[in-house]
Amino acid sequence: MAKIGKHNDLTDIEGILIGHYTDTEAVSGVTVVVCPQGAVAGVDVRGSAPGTRETDLMAPHNLVEKAQAVVLSGGSVFGLSAADGVTRWLAEEGYGFPLDQGFVAPIVPAAVLYDLGRGIEFIPPISADWGRWACEGAGDYPVETGCVGAGTGAFSHSIKGGLGSASLILDSGITVAALVAVNSDGSVIDPTSGQPWEIRLEIDDEFGEQGKRAVRLPQPPQPEPVGNTTIGVIATDAALSATQAQKVAQMAHDGIARAIRPAHTMFDGDTVFCLATGKKKLPKAPGFFIAPRALALNELGHAAANCMSRAIIHAILKARSLAGITAYCDLENR
Repeated sequence: MAKIGKHNDLTDIEGILIGHYTDTEAVSGVTVVVCPQGAVAGVDVRGSAPGTRETDLMAPHNLVEKAQAVVLSGGSVFGLSAADGVTRWLAEEGYGFPLDQGFVAPIVPAAVLYDLGRGIEFIPPISADWGRWACEGAGDYPVETGCVGAGTGAFSHSIKGGLGSASLILDSGITVAALVAVNSDGSVIDPTSGQPWEIRLEIDDEFGEQGKRAVRLPQPPQPEPVGNTTIGVIATDAALSATQAQKVAQMAHDGIARAIRPAHTMFDGDTVFCLATGKKKLPKAPGFFIAPRALALNELGHAAANCMSRAIIHAILKARSLAGITAYCDLENR
């Protein structure tokens, strides 16, 4: 039977810290996933309008395998500046790829979403400070979700988007979790039923009363070029190679595609990172013709996809109406 982690979020992975910086007037923010001891990292970009940093570095054939943080940010291309503050903070703390004379080079991949024009200024005053402040508040406590951090200005199809998270403990004892900022061109809500497409994945009544409602969706506005994007992080305590981490990131995109329809559009920059802390080995499977850990990796990737779908639903259900955008919780019942 499927079992969720203690917090049902990304901090159920030991060694993972989460921090936010939220500016409600700017209707934008930053979420930072910090792994001070480093985690083997992978990434997969599926949207056609991505805004990213250091994704090439994470290719399995390249030198560096571990990242010390991942930044998810609003602010579109301007939001990439937040990663500079994260890099500086990590370097001051001594976390990063070792260099000469005791210095380190923190590895900080990042992805941004488009939330311009939703606050008091068209371009939010995002800067390296936002990234630093998110790091200073990072911890392993339950993750705040909804209209916080990277989900502050998020907009999903015709309703308020947000930040969501979910976790799952596998029979092997390995834990996998997802954190996602939903700012999608496609809809999380099935217009026929008025409920989330993937509501069937609910575990232990995690979606509460909001998850039982069927709502009437407002009409979506005309699409804006490069005006969307869903970005997220999968984390696990499994020991993965860089190639395996990339594969899990790829499979996690299935969770986006099932929970948001359509996904990976020309207007989205959908990007998923995977971080593996290496605390637990993948179980081996017997058989001459079977790659020793392929079956375990299949199970992990499938669980990552389901966590991603559940996290997306949490993002929508926990968002509140903001900046003139109506949230799911304020929609009329069917």
